[in-house]
Amino acid sequence: MTVTTPTTPATPAATTADKTGARTPEAADVITGARDRIDALDDRIIGLIQERMAVSAVIQETRITSGGRRVNLSREMEVLDHYRQALGKPGTALAMTMLELCRGRV
Repeated sequence: MTVTTPTTPATPAATTADKTGARTPEAADVITGARDRIDALDDRIIGLIQERMAVSAVIQETRITSGGRRVNLSREMEVLDHYRQALGKPGTALAMTMLELCRGRV
């Protein structure tokens, strides 16, 4: 008795145009290049935030050991205003997230 197994057609590999949503190969190339640049920028931004977290930890530790509080709310308001002025209302949300990352790491 011979047993046969059904074969499923191979799924074609996604093309660059499929991955990018572009309608032409040229547009897909532009999008792919731009996404590579965004990925590199994101890596730099993450690195800068990690550096900011480390500097913030030094400030907090120094403030606490000198008898102060961990957080300086007036300074945080300055940071929030700076981001809002530079980026608009979404900048405030971004700054809040960044400040949250930088708090309490001591």
